[in-house]
Amino acid sequence: MTLVTRRRLAATLAGALTATLAAAGSVAVTTAAGAGPAVAATSPGIGAGYWHTSGNQILDSNGNPVRIAGLNWYGFETPDEIAHGLWAQDYHTIINDIAALGYNTIRIPFSNQMVEDPIVPQNIAFNNNSGPINTDLKGLNALQDLQKIVTAAGQAGLKVILDDHRSEAGESAEQDGLWYTSTYTSQDWVNDWVSLATMFAGNPTVIGFDLRNEPHTPAGDTYAEGATWGTGDATTDVRLAYEQAGNAILAVDPNALIFCEGISEYPDASASGGYDTTWWGGDLQGVAQYPVVLTSPGHVVYSAHDYGPSLFQQAWFNSSTTPASLDAVWNKYWGYIYAQGTAPVWVGEFGTDNTSTDIESSAAGSQGQWFQSLVSYIKSNPAMGWTYWALNGEDSYDLLDNNYDATPVSSLKQSLLAGIQFPLPGAGNGTPPPSSPPPAQLSCAYSVVNSWSGGFQAQVVISNAGSGTTSSWAVSWAFPSGQQLSSDWSGVFTQSGANVTVANEPYNGSISPGSSVTIGFTASGTAPSSLSITC
Repeated sequence: MTLVTRRRLAATLAGALTATLAAAGSVAVTTAAGAGPAVAATSPGIGAGYWHTSGNQILDSNGNPVRIAGLNWYGFETPDEIAHGLWAQDYHTIINDIAALGYNTIRIPFSNQMVEDPIVPQNIAFNNNSGPINTDLKGLNALQDLQKIVTAAGQAGLKVILDDHRSEAGESAEQDGLWYTSTYTSQDWVNDWVSLATMFAGNPTVIGFDLRNEPHTPAGDTYAEGATWGTGDATTDVRLAYEQAGNAILAVDPNALIFCEGISEYPDASASGGYDTTWWGGDLQGVAQYPVVLTSPGHVVYSAHDYGPSLFQQAWFNSSTTPASLDAVWNKYWGYIYAQGTAPVWVGEFGTDNTSTDIESSAAGSQGQWFQSLVSYIKSNPAMGWTYWALNGEDSYDLLDNNYDATPVSSLKQSLLAGIQFPLPGAGNGTPPPSSPPPAQLSCAYSVVNSWSGGFQAQVVISNAGSGTTSSWAVSWAFPSGQQLSSDWSGVFTQSGANVTVANEPYNGSISPGSSVTIGFTASGTAPSSLSITC
């Protein structure tokens, strides 16, 4: 399809969608000449319930067209196993800020390790300069924290997409490019999705599941060794994996959207080396011949990731790059799916730095030209969804700063993204954090139970002399002479060098006034006569 034909078809689809939105009570705002209409506000009721697909649109439970327009908020997929920023702010505050800034969806990455073996996260604060924060997360494991965050997002009028970002907890995408590893098998991946779908079935805040982040062919591997599309090989064909997991999810959560990301390269006899190569998760050319077909229609949304030259100097970033040439690249890899009305398309990740030239620029092949052009491309396709990468203040493409304050780092970037937003009714009203409970007052008493040559057994009694019941606790100390833990019980023990931290088990986090919990351990070395314990 030529670029001119694509633009005509996109304009026709945009006009049809605008008419539908107007009939549904939406308000369209005027955009720059040639950019097409963008929905800036919606009438009461739009976005309600579960969402489903029709052609290239996503519709709410009442049949109103809606657009995913949100942010990525990462952290659960890392070894921290908690959304980042909770070291600085209460999670309700961050969620309320997302809604107040006009976004309607949060994409939340996680790992299979987090699903199967959730830890009690430690990279979280329970007080900041304004007072207690995150108090209702104390002692909860990562899955329980996720449920709390999803609940708060729904209360703030937001939607959530859960993203299987990688297998083992870690940073970035899974390096081998597939949806499984030797530790977390393909069947484990399906089973974990069924577990999450069962957990959130009946909760329309979670509109769907992004089945795997950025399938790709690793550097140095051949196409057949990485993620493929349409090859029929059960070990590499991610389309077959999507169908297996998607059908398993729909069996327990029949209203969910199933988000299917692209791969990184696809056979093309005319291309150098016989393959087109693009961003991880960014190639959906195979959909034309091999679409994802589920047992029930109305669920599949295709997802692409796209970035600029500051991340990698792709061949299309050069002195001849224009907005039109970038449009042609996007249309080739994934935009055609939307333009032909095959299915909805969601740009699940894209982002840029906060300098003005990295946000807007007329320089050919520049980061700013790419970002400005992609925002315009999305704006001209008003049913196309997107989630910006990332909210996180520690990210180079951050929307908020490292303190997760409400004001975006770049007002210019926020202004451009606001032009393609789709706020939902009820979003931005806020959800208050739970009221602070009466205070608990904990004290710790250490004693040696037994000792022998080269080792000892000890215990710590944690007592509550306050007026309130604690829902969780944590204690810490430093061994004075190189002692090392050998075994432990009644707590989650972590040792790093001399420093030991112990969090409660799920069954003993609650200590009522006048009650106590005893933890115990054995260790190598000489038993200290006393320990300075923080509790």
